[in-house]
Amino acid sequence: MDRYLTSWYSERLNKEMPIAMYGHYGFALLLVPTAAADFLEYERFQLIDRLRPFIEAGKLKVFSIDSINNESWMNNSMDPRHKAIRHQQFNSYVYEEVIPFIKTHTSPDTPVYTCGASFGALHSMNLFLKRPDLINGVLAMSGVYDLTEYTKGYWDDDVYFNSPQHYMPNLGDHNHLEGIRRSHHIHIFSGSGPYEDPNAARSFAGILYGKGINYELDVWGSEWKHDWETWRAVLPHYIGSRF
Repeated sequence: MDRYLTSWYSERLNKEMPIAMYGHYGFALLLVPTAAADFLEYERFQLIDRLRPFIEAGKLKVFSIDSINNESWMNNSMDPRHKAIRHQQFNSYVYEEVIPFIKTHTSPDTPVYTCGASFGALHSMNLFLKRPDLINGVLAMSGVYDLTEYTKGYWDDDVYFNSPQHYMPNLGDHNHLEGIRRSHHIHIFSGSGPYEDPNAARSFAGILYGKGINYELDVWGSEWKHDWETWRAVLPHYIGSRF
């Protein structure tokens, strides 16, 4: 399996940002880390190894980026307004730097799907919903889609516009909604075991349903907890059966 690590100085984030790339061909899967983790998290927890057969077969090419949650919502000593600003800068980094990098290392027509677990699921869903012209779909595992779960009571327009549970019910732009509706890959997964929140997944799926957006809601049983054992089972299952 091809593995390539690189980095560049991000003008949007004003820091060096690394990225890991796995594979040689296929659609692009952009992995967004959990919580305050880094770009090698999915490799460290053996999820890349679980995807190895699909990667080596040229079904997909995986890109994994750093989180900056420890410079925004996970940083308890930071002013909440600055957390929101940093979140917006992260979005810009993905749209204006990471997506062009992916296209350069695949092709202009290669589909790009975001994917993440836990807090990474919220980011992955949000990144897709805001820019369906750049991102073709999402695979969200064990997420909640209400950003206020992480903001400790802080609320402003940037929180609203990055909280899918809040902005999606009010999204009325026909062209934007049609861009989302064109996706054949909106997958929302939750287990029902410890620390999972299947009702959050059901609630958000209901919002998509109300907007006429096709999606897959998949809730597994109580033996599936909020942990890597679950995600190591889920992601290869989806890659093998849905794509």
